[in-house]
Amino acid sequence: MNESAAQHGGSTYDFIVVGAGSAGCVLANRLSADGRHSVLLLEAGKRDWYPWIHIPIGYAKTMFNPTWNWMFKTEPEPTMNGRQIYWPRGKGLGGSSSINGLIFIRGQREDYDHWASLGNEGWAWDDVLPYFKRSEDNQRGASEYHGAGGPLSASDIGRPHELVDAFIRGAGEAGVPRNDDFNGATQEGAGYYQLTTRNGFRCSTAVGYLRPARGRSNLRIETGALTRRVLFDGRRATGIEFEQGGRQHVARARREVVLCAGGLQSPQLLQLSGVGAPELLARHGVPLVHALPGVGENLQDHLQVRAMFRCRKPITTNDDLRSIVRKAGMGLEWLLRRSGPLAVGINQGGLFARVMPHSKTPDVQFHFATLSAEMAGAKPHDWPGFTMSVCQLRPTSRGHVRIRSNDVHQAPAMQPNYLSTELDCETTVAGLKLARTIAQTSAMADYTLDEYRPGPEAKTDADLLEFARNYGATIFHPVGTCRMGTDSEAVVDPKLRVHGLDGLRVVDASVMPTLVSGNTNWPVVMIAEKAADLMLEQARAAA
Repeated sequence: MNESAAQHGGSTYDFIVVGAGSAGCVLANRLSADGRHSVLLLEAGKRDWYPWIHIPIGYAKTMFNPTWNWMFKTEPEPTMNGRQIYWPRGKGLGGSSSINGLIFIRGQREDYDHWASLGNEGWAWDDVLPYFKRSEDNQRGASEYHGAGGPLSASDIGRPHELVDAFIRGAGEAGVPRNDDFNGATQEGAGYYQLTTRNGFRCSTAVGYLRPARGRSNLRIETGALTRRVLFDGRRATGIEFEQGGRQHVARARREVVLCAGGLQSPQLLQLSGVGAPELLARHGVPLVHALPGVGENLQDHLQVRAMFRCRKPITTNDDLRSIVRKAGMGLEWLLRRSGPLAVGINQGGLFARVMPHSKTPDVQFHFATLSAEMAGAKPHDWPGFTMSVCQLRPTSRGHVRIRSNDVHQAPAMQPNYLSTELDCETTVAGLKLARTIAQTSAMADYTLDEYRPGPEAKTDADLLEFARNYGATIFHPVGTCRMGTDSEAVVDPKLRVHGLDGLRVVDASVMPTLVSGNTNWPVVMIAEKAADLMLEQARAAA
C-alpha cells in the first residue's frame, strides 16, 4: 500500500478503481479482501487528515474549502432566474462521504422496484436489501430491516433537542405521524435522523471501508492522482492515464477499470476518453472510441428550498456559535463525552410526507436544522433561527453534464434544469406550504417568532414558486448521468458494465436510473457492495 507520489512505469493490477469516494472505498475493500486480486485505488484529492472532516459539525469547514471540495457551479439556470448554483463535491479519501451532512437514509422500497421495472434485473428491493444490511452497523442492532457489524456505522442522535421535539409534534398536528425509523417498515413520518457517525466521529467510507484495508499488500492507494482518461485497445479498457506529482503515469488493468468518480466526473471521464455523443466529442477534439449518446444525459438532483424562521428562544445552534462560553461548552462536551452539537452535525430532525394528491408514498423530505444561514454551510445568522429545508424526492426535471474542452482540469458544463416541469413546481410549492403549516402549529407556538424566508410578502403559489427560483439550491445529490438500463440511451447494463465495451464499469451515483427518495450516500454504498459481488463473480468465472 502506498499513499504518496510514485513512479508507476508499467504497473499492472487486476482492478483499477478511479475515485476513492462513497463507492470507490467500498470497492477497494471488497475487491482486495480475499488477497487474490491486486487493486489500485486512485484519488485526485488528499488523505483525509483534516480534523474537521472527522468532527460531524465540521461540515461547515469543508463546504467552501477547495482542498477538500471541488466547488463546482452549474451553468446559469434559466429556470432559476439565471443563477449559477453552487455544487460542492468531496475531494479526498471518502469523497463526498467525508464532507456530507451524515444523514443515513436508503430511500423507499418502491424506488428500487421501479429500477427493476425499467429492465434492471437484480435491482429490486428484495435484491438490494441484503446489501444495505451487509454494509450496516446500526447502533440499534440487527433486525428485519437493519444490519449490525458492517463497515458503515449508523448512530442515533444521543440527546434530544426541544426545538426538534416541537417540530415533530407540530408535524403530527399537520397530519404527519411520528416515525422513529425512516429506514424501517415505512418511511413516512417525522422524527430524528440516524447519522453516519461512530462514537462522536464521522464514519465516512474512508473510515468504515478503507481504513481496515490499508494494510493489505494487494491494495495500492494513490492520492493526488488525477485521472486524465481511460486507455483502450480497440473496445477493451486496458488501463488509466493519470497525473501525479507533476508527471504523467500509466497503470494497466488485467481485468477491469472501474469509474467511481461520481455523478459529475464519471461522465466527464468517459467523454474525455472518447466514449459519448460523437458530435460533442468532435466539437472538443476528442477521438471517438465508442458512440454512446446517453453519457452525461439524464442528470437529476434534489433541489432544496430552505424555509427559515426566527426562534423566540435563544436555544438554537446560532446562539451556541455566537457565545464563547457556549462554544467552549460544546467543545468540552465533545471532548469528554463525544456528544452534543459537535457530534451531530447540522440537521437533526427529518420528515417524509405526501403533499400531492396522487402520491402513494412520501414525495417530499424535510431536513430540520436548529440553525439558520443565508446558504448551507455559511455563517449562521446573528439571531436565534431554525430551518426546514424542503426537498422534492422524485423530480421529473432532467439535465446534462458535458465536457467544455478536452482538458480534464476544466470542470464540465452542468445543467440540471431545476423546476422545469409542472409537477416539480407544484410539489415544491406544496412542500413550502407544509413547512409554513408546521411552523404555525400550537406545538411550535412557543418557538416560531416569525418567518424570515419566504417571508410574509410571499402570499400566493406564484410568490412561493418565485422564491424557490430565487433561493433554491442543491441538496448535493446529482445522479443519473451514466444511467443503468437496457435501452439505447442507457450507459451501463444491469451489471454496471459500459454498453459496447469490455473491461469497463461505472459504479457510483451516476448509474441510478432515477433518484432515490432521500439522501444518496448509503444507496451508493449499496450499489458498490453489489458491484463488488458482480465483479468477483465474473473474475471467478474467468479463472
